Amino acid sequence: MFANGQTVIQLMEQLAPKQYAVEGDKIGLQVGTLNKEIRKVLVALDVTEEVVDEAIREGANLIIAHHAVIYRPLAKIDTGTPAGRLYERLIKHDIAVYIAHTNLDVTEGGINDWMADMLGLTDRDPLEEVHTDKLYKLVVFVPEDHHERMLNALFGAGAGQIGNYSKCSFNINGTGTFLPGENTKPYLGEAGKLERAKEVRVETIVPGQLQRRVVQAMLKAHPYEEVAYDLYQLDLKGRSFGLGRVGKLQEPVTLGQLAEKVKQVFEVPALRVVGDLSGQVRKVAVLGGSGARYTRHAIFAGADVLVTGDIDYHTAHDALAAGLSIIDPGHNIEKLMKPRVADYLKQELAGRKSSTEVMASAVHTEPFIFL
Repeated sequence: MFANGQTVIQLMEQLAPKQYAVEGDKIGLQVGTLNKEIRKVLVALDVTEEVVDEAIREGANLIIAHHAVIYRPLAKIDTGTPAGRLYERLIKHDIAVYIAHTNLDVTEGGINDWMADMLGLTDRDPLEEVHTDKLYKLVVFVPEDHHERMLNALFGAGAGQIGNYSKCSFNINGTGTFLPGENTKPYLGEAGKLERAKEVRVETIVPGQLQRRVVQAMLKAHPYEEVAYDLYQLDLKGRSFGLGRVGKLQEPVTLGQLAEKVKQVFEVPALRVVGDLSGQVRKVAVLGGSGARYTRHAIFAGADVLVTGDIDYHTAHDALAAGLSIIDPGHNIEKLMKPRVADYLKQELAGRKSSTEVMASAVHTEPFIFL
């Protein structure tokens, strides 16, 4: 059975929640509809004519991309222009386009963490905080014989995390009362008769990003037809999420050595470096995409070097004067998201026994030629 488009996007938003996106970022569904069965998903960095050709050739009817296909407001769709032809072909072939951009950058286990992993950075923090997760208190009343099953379901879905402590909950034994009405099939008692049941009141913490998943797990684990539960927002701050990462190499290296490693792990034929190639670096900031405006964040964080793309001439001079080195391997290194997002979706869909296929785009969308 093929997965519905909404189901695929729910899985994508578990990885990269929409609320993590920077304000004004163009994310979400941009072309087509998700109210259909998805035969195949194509994961791409950019949506170009070559990528659309690939989707048509491979039979994909959903493209999940990192960079927006509609970035500026449209006054019209002129099919005589390159952009207009692109939208026309997507619509004619019923190919939906969904964008996960800064939310995929910000999320834990997203682009910036993948970059940091590839460089071996430890003790990592965000470069700029953009989102603080809301915390919720979940209270559910469950019969005693389902108490442990309920705890396992809640914790398995991600509830109960407080700082470095996991599986946190408070449990109180008591008596619940209910009167089953007509046409009910109660787990305990019988219709028309007041029931007094031995129940456990379970309280636990739920991060905002996991709210839907935890509630679904709770409902699935509960034996009652009608589940009594409360969910309310707390004033406490949850975890903070942000753009970029700053961390440490296991051992200091020269700027030149780090530049060679960047070329190797990100598979680029050339890059630009600002700073003394023989100078020692250990604290490294990374940011996928265009990072020119984040040099001051890297300096404030005490980074020796910033690895990012699209650095302009004047920003390079300012960084050099401030003692910050820069390695610019280009914007296209974000292509690393293609196989990782594809693998994530494959695994999640396989767990749901879906026939929907997922593939990473093989189209190279680097616009520059290195000579």
